[in-house]
Amino acid sequence: MSLTPAFLDELRHRTLLSGLIGRTTKLQRAGREFRACCPFHDEKTPSFYVNDDKGFYHCFGCGAHGDAIRWMTDQRGLPFMDAVKELAQAAGMEVPAADKRSAERAEKARGLHEAMADATAWFTEQLHGIAGAEARGVLEKRGISAETARSFALGFAPDSRGKLKEALKSYGDAILVEAGLLIAVDEKAPYDRFRGRLMIPIRDPRGRPVAFGGRIIGAGEPKYLNSPETPLFDKGRTLYNLDRALPAARKSGRVIAVEGYLDVIALAQAGIAEAVAPLGTALTEHQLERLWRIADVPILCFDGDAAGQKAAIRAATRALPLLAPGRSLSFVTLPDGLDPDDLVRQRGAAAMEALLAAAEPLVDRLWAHELAAEPVDTPEQRAGLKARLAALAGTIGDGNVKYEYTAEFRRRADAQFAPAPRAFVPRVARKPGQKWTPPPEPPSPSARALNASGIDPVLAKAVIAGLIRHPAEIARHMEVLGSLKRAGGSLGRLFEAVIDVALEDQVLDSTHLLTILARSGFDTIATDLLRADSLPFSFTQRDADESRVRADLDEAIAVLVARPAVDAALAEATAAVAARCDEDAFAAQVALVKERQGLEARLANLMLDDKEQ
Repeated sequence: MSLTPAFLDELRHRTLLSGLIGRTTKLQRAGREFRACCPFHDEKTPSFYVNDDKGFYHCFGCGAHGDAIRWMTDQRGLPFMDAVKELAQAAGMEVPAADKRSAERAEKARGLHEAMADATAWFTEQLHGIAGAEARGVLEKRGISAETARSFALGFAPDSRGKLKEALKSYGDAILVEAGLLIAVDEKAPYDRFRGRLMIPIRDPRGRPVAFGGRIIGAGEPKYLNSPETPLFDKGRTLYNLDRALPAARKSGRVIAVEGYLDVIALAQAGIAEAVAPLGTALTEHQLERLWRIADVPILCFDGDAAGQKAAIRAATRALPLLAPGRSLSFVTLPDGLDPDDLVRQRGAAAMEALLAAAEPLVDRLWAHELAAEPVDTPEQRAGLKARLAALAGTIGDGNVKYEYTAEFRRRADAQFAPAPRAFVPRVARKPGQKWTPPPEPPSPSARALNASGIDPVLAKAVIAGLIRHPAEIARHMEVLGSLKRAGGSLGRLFEAVIDVALEDQVLDSTHLLTILARSGFDTIATDLLRADSLPFSFTQRDADESRVRADLDEAIAVLVARPAVDAALAEATAAVAARCDEDAFAAQVALVKERQGLEARLANLMLDDKEQ
């Protein structure tokens, strides 16, 4: 199937974006646009805008941006082709015909989808019939309400080798075997795969059943039986409940991976709807990538027993090669002997929320595991710990993340095994005959507040110049750059004007921005800021490499925001040394001096040399 740019452009043209988004997000008219609280992250003040004329949406808070097709893939979770087909049907357009082989595959898949949907309905009917009494008892015992059972389309497979086969005989044995509903062994007649089990449909991102998980009723093995892999079902790429979790995850800004189907169902019943589960195996790379498409830091929630902790470490080490700046994992460990299902039934949703709020970062989980793995009493054992940590960091693919993990593991190891410091009292020199005088009072809260607001005006000028020259970067730093308003004077007013213009017009170039600023009386100062000879940074230059501009501007803004707080803390520590002359105060002062020097070094690395300007 070939989708030409002309076809996709026509599809976008025929789709009213505000109407599409307005089905699930409450929009308010804002001039020629619409605005709303962003559906991709949690916020109270609307920063999400929809422009029908230009055919795109944009969030100034989280940077979410796209057209109608992107909305369907990112917000609805549909594959690209499914998104195109759904939009084309609504727009009255014919999707270009597929080649013969693709058409045959699509026709076969349609038959399989229909068979799986009919099987789901039949299993549900059995659960609510006479034969499903025992299965309903299992649900009742686990606290799963009838409403929840209907919502998840739970069902029951009678303990029979042929009842499902008979109910779906119109499809023929071949289709039912290919769908994984029947088992065919040698020359024997196919028979029902699922017998005497609570049936849990597994859906694709569009909500269509593609497989089943069957839990045994009573004693028996295996406890859970999953469908085999079929043309519809790839176990390593599928996450249970993804279709229902996506909308909830978009609102909450998080996604939670738990171990089992019933854990997902119990959490949803307790009001935590953004949970998914792998299908009886460890999380795969494909499943991790799918989680990262939903949230930058998915929460993995494992049982507190040995098996659960082993699964957590297996997921952690599998994720390391895939890490990227801002993309990681966090972990929740449940009390030993409890799974999420048990926890919410025994202690309520608040207990689960408390654990989720205190999720452990990936680096902490790896450090704690390796520290506890073997004794560290001898130099050789400590060297072994450092070697294991270095090997873990070495598997990380991204160079920047690898560097940070290597440095963090080294820092923790040094702190863990550092010798106890000797007692130290700094001496205060006095001239002969000089009388002792009390140390000066530490700075008052008002003085500290004034110091904390001390934005570096030179760096602030460079950052504002960078934003004027590269307006697309404004949206990425909207929240962090609020501190620039403390720059004061014309710089602070200019920054507020730049932000106001960006909020009104999301598609800006530098020339357009300068024109608007000139009308507001900022023409002279804005033009002066763009003189590159006095601002030696890549982002203030006219023809700089865009990737370098983005990275350098990120770093400059980080230093600009961090430095006032470090300066304030250093001033307070210096006063404490003068007042107390104790070792703790002196150590704090030394640490802050080093941190201040580190910021200066980071800033110096950004400055261009004479050849680059």
